[in-house]
Amino acid sequence: MKQLLLIAFCAASLTAVAPVADAAQIKRACLASDRSAATRDRCSCIQRVADQALTRSDQKTVAKWFTDPHQAQQLKMSQTARDDALWDRYQNFGQMAQAICS
Repeated sequence: MKQLLLIAFCAASLTAVAPVADAAQIKRACLASDRSAATRDRCSCIQRVADQALTRSDQKTVAKWFTDPHQAQQLKMSQTARDDALWDRYQNFGQMAQAICS
C-alpha cells in the first residue's frame, strides 16, 4: 500500500511540475537576448503579458524567434490560417507588451 501511495505521489508531482518547467519561456529568451533593453524587470513584464495573450504553445514558438527572427518572418509570410492566427495573436501580444512594459 505504501508503495502504491508513493507511486501515486510521484506521478502527481511530475504532472504538477511539468507545466512549471515550461513556464517563463519568453522571459528566459528575453534575458538571453543581446538587447540592451532586456532588463530583468522588463522581461518579467513581457512574460506576464505573454501569459495573458499567448498560449503555452505560442510562447514556445515565439521564444525561438528571439534567437532566430527569420522564423517569425517565415510564419508571417505563410498562407495558412493557423499561422495567420498565431501572427495575429503575436501582434496583439507585442502591442500589449509595448503599452504595458515600456
